[in-house]
Amino acid sequence: MKNQHPTKTNQLKTVVVNTEVKDKVYKIFTESEWHTFQDTGQFKGSEDDLRDGFIHLSTKEQVAGVIERYFSGKHPLYVAEFSAPDFLNKLKWEASASSEIYPHLYRFDLLSREIKSFVTLQNNKNIPG
Repeated sequence: MKNQHPTKTNQLKTVVVNTEVKDKVYKIFTESEWHTFQDTGQFKGSEDDLRDGFIHLSTKEQVAGVIERYFSGKHPLYVAEFSAPDFLNKLKWEASASSEIYPHLYRFDLLSREIKSFVTLQNNKNIPG
């Protein structure tokens, strides 16, 4: 059975995270999402993001596991790095159903100018983290 992101109806617990340690967050994009993002300069969210009411992000350490669970067999993938402090109070650190803490962005307009760096993953190799 495929793991699922918690939905809005699940109770997510917001926690306090030391932002000095977690100053970078990452978004994983499919090829079509990435090209739309680059063409328009904006990303309004994936189907999962729109369903859940926030943009799913990851820490560097979480990227490989998220790719394995939710993007298996999809390639190329694009992993973009963003500065967590740039999102101010719109970024919440919340426990998932598995109790792992993930960054969730309660704003539906990632902007391409906010990307600090990105990598292209072919066949899900060389995953950062």
